[in-house]
Amino acid sequence: MKVSKKMPSKTLRVFLPVAFCLYLISSCKTSQPTQTTAAIPEQDLVKDVISSFSANLPQLSLPEGADPKSDDWNGVDLEEKQPVKPLYPAEEAKHFLLPPGYRIEPILTEPAIQQPGAIAFDGNGRMYVLELRSYMLTADSKDELEPTSRISRWEDKDNDGVYESGTTFIDNLIFPRFVLPYGKDCVLTMESDADNVYKYTDTDGDGKADKKELFTNKYGRSGNVEHQQAFMYWGMDNWLYSTVNAFRVRETPGGVIREKTGFNRAQWGITHDDEGKLWFQGGASGLPSYFQFPIHYGNFEVPNEFAKGFDIPWGAAIKISDMQGGMDEIRQPDGSLKRVTGSAGNDVYRGDRLPESLRGQYFYGEPVARIVRQINPVVKEGLTTLHNVYQDQQSEFLRSTDPLFRPVDMATAPDGTMYIVDMYHGIIQEGQWTQKGTYLRTKIEQYQLDKVVGLGRIWRITYDGKERDKTKPKMLNEKTSALVKHLEHPNGWWRDAAQQLIVLRKDLSVVSALEKMALNSPNVQARIHAIWSLEGLGALKTETVQKLANDTNPRIRIQALRAGETLYKAGQKELDANYKTALNDTDTDVVVQAMLSSKFLKVPDLEANIKNTVANNKAAGVKLVGEQIMTPPRVTRGLGIGGELSKDQQEMLSRGAVIYNELCSQCHGNNGMGTPAGDGKLLAPALAGSQRIQAHPEYAIRVLLHGMDGAIEGKTYAGGMMASMKEQPDQWVADVISYIRNGLSNDASLVSPNVVAGIRQKTASQAGMYKYDELIKLVPHELQQRDGWKVTASNTASTRIGGNVSPTSAFTYEGWSTGVKQAKDMWYQIEFPKETAVSEIQFNSAAMVKRGWVPKPNTPPGQRPMVQTYPRIYTVETSADGTNWQPSLASQQGKDGDNIIALNPRKAKFIRIKLNQGVDNPEDDIPWTMKQLKIFELN
Repeated sequence: MKVSKKMPSKTLRVFLPVAFCLYLISSCKTSQPTQTTAAIPEQDLVKDVISSFSANLPQLSLPEGADPKSDDWNGVDLEEKQPVKPLYPAEEAKHFLLPPGYRIEPILTEPAIQQPGAIAFDGNGRMYVLELRSYMLTADSKDELEPTSRISRWEDKDNDGVYESGTTFIDNLIFPRFVLPYGKDCVLTMESDADNVYKYTDTDGDGKADKKELFTNKYGRSGNVEHQQAFMYWGMDNWLYSTVNAFRVRETPGGVIREKTGFNRAQWGITHDDEGKLWFQGGASGLPSYFQFPIHYGNFEVPNEFAKGFDIPWGAAIKISDMQGGMDEIRQPDGSLKRVTGSAGNDVYRGDRLPESLRGQYFYGEPVARIVRQINPVVKEGLTTLHNVYQDQQSEFLRSTDPLFRPVDMATAPDGTMYIVDMYHGIIQEGQWTQKGTYLRTKIEQYQLDKVVGLGRIWRITYDGKERDKTKPKMLNEKTSALVKHLEHPNGWWRDAAQQLIVLRKDLSVVSALEKMALNSPNVQARIHAIWSLEGLGALKTETVQKLANDTNPRIRIQALRAGETLYKAGQKELDANYKTALNDTDTDVVVQAMLSSKFLKVPDLEANIKNTVANNKAAGVKLVGEQIMTPPRVTRGLGIGGELSKDQQEMLSRGAVIYNELCSQCHGNNGMGTPAGDGKLLAPALAGSQRIQAHPEYAIRVLLHGMDGAIEGKTYAGGMMASMKEQPDQWVADVISYIRNGLSNDASLVSPNVVAGIRQKTASQAGMYKYDELIKLVPHELQQRDGWKVTASNTASTRIGGNVSPTSAFTYEGWSTGVKQAKDMWYQIEFPKETAVSEIQFNSAAMVKRGWVPKPNTPPGQRPMVQTYPRIYTVETSADGTNWQPSLASQQGKDGDNIIALNPRKAKFIRIKLNQGVDNPEDDIPWTMKQLKIFELN
């Protein structure tokens, strides 16, 4: 090893790969559906990348201030190196190392797709590819949030095993977080730094989504692209889960509801096993993050859940040592990773065309180590321990000697094999960790890894003597009765897809067949899916659950307890006996499930029953779960998942819960889903998942103060009307509305008594109850449509590395900043397509790390110098022509956090926020920032 003392050559040429140029060109031409042939051999795109590397290699030296004796730099080789060049897929395949009998083949590659991050299949077996086309195109993550990514859809029409026919299903996306097929020609997805999940549908069958609908909101978070929520996933229990978010959502006739869950601590990957238990994949930890029990039961801390040595990867000799952790994390002399540091993608293999020994095994990728790992979950006394199957051989299931192999997702495929998503990329860490002066940046430049962009491959793993299943799924075109038969399929993918479609169709004609299958089928997996299909249709009966809870098969008894939770929450309290009886079951796993369900449902006498169970059952899992139910471990919230509620807020919600359950639940239902009144009607509208309730709080406050009568959005209710409760004090109104907005599967802000008082005063002249059509015109509503808006600012920068330099970033979690110190007369302006009466402006100005501060390694967050970036003194002005301005608000001071600006609505084409005063202290270099900007108007 030799450390060069030379300075970097000033003649170093920086090349923009032809591949990147092609990528930029193609991103401008994919607004229409494209039919593309995925040619496997001799890709022109790879050829262009190879030819783009410089012949003049850089000379490197330690960055200024680096300590050559530190673990990161001691012994670093900084000699000139040949660049790492991409290989054609056929050549890359020769670099894979697999156990005997396994084969790997490409099924879709560049130029048809670029930088794939995940895949998913619809009911006809068509493969949707999440193409993260803006990910790490430079070492500085430049343009990472440009709208150049897409979701493409691919078919193997000639059934030769290669996906040759594709279309651009959704184009011009900003680093999309996931793709979830959701019925016929429809997917759910969302973009980075956004808060809304949208449903995209192809209504005319041309392979391109032409209809966009809001599915749910309040789903996102801020942070770099590796730390945001991802992988929206349909669980066997018919709820939708994602990484990062500590809640689950579900579509109901009344709207999308949500429930809080434990913290999954995951980043990129969710899958489930044959029992329906979710497995979450960590990111920076390099390990599975949560897998012991279903996440909706909360968090349980299990010691020693990874076998000894589990965190040691056994990748092939890569030699380039491009690991973020520096030399201390690198195995010598082969340059491979010696401790897991990143992971992405996961799958519990549930197919039927690989060896039976793989069924139920857990697989995940470690793209830094260039491996796919096979895990054997060993369950003993109700607790799971994970073992690396190839640890004793100091190996992994799949390794590669190609440094560009980046496994980021995997899936059991419709053909019964396993697919591996290979981003085939030079850099696999986000720009926050590749900044100039870091060890990783030095290695990137040494091997020109930043030049390898715009590629990507998807591989199929097969086994000798086991041919892939060539039966083409056609579930989207089949009758629901045919879908029921697929619940018996030996490939778990078929069962999952059939169940999802049965539930989405809401076709009750198959209920009888499902009940027969759930109770009597000799196929245990079919019974499990039939149970959950009934649950998803709202057709699961209490007597059916009671029969299943006494089944001879413990796996079925467990599913009965889980599925019965839905009925219990809806008021079927007679299931109490089943949960209490199961606490004394002869099977340890059933006992553990009974404890978890009892805790989740708050079954009466919970503590006494748990104590008795722990005393009489010595199994390790029973003891651990029982003790942690009685004394929960302290769990802190993960990064970005909102702060804990204050004591006052908790007391407010507690008072609101009492009011709701004593008064409101009679009509609106115990769970906010509405009380059935017969003939398909409800006594009152559902409040859970209601967009009206979660929108501007003025709607709910007005209804509670003055009442409402008649139809709501054209729908009538058996209860007839909502009575006025204006005799109740402001605190009472604030308590119950806060509970409804935050505690009934909703996720909206709490309401203060002062806000109630203000609306009470404003509406004092209201005579009688509101009619919906009248009320909705009086309540501010958020302007969602920003097409045609012209957004400008006096100064513009992003609040994060690699962000968009655009004023429109203020509307997202990414955020907008002046980029320079606040000064008098700085402004932020919106020009509307037509005159608009803006009634309210909301934005968040959060504290941020002082600009120019360079952190030392492992600096605690509390020691980072923070500055308050709210606007010091500002006013709001409106204009008809953008030249002559009138004040719409007296000067006022901004504040840290949320800023809510109430305006006297005045129709105008232009509106702007203007600083009347900047930052006075010349030493305080503080910009003005805004995130999550929202504009409200009156109809």
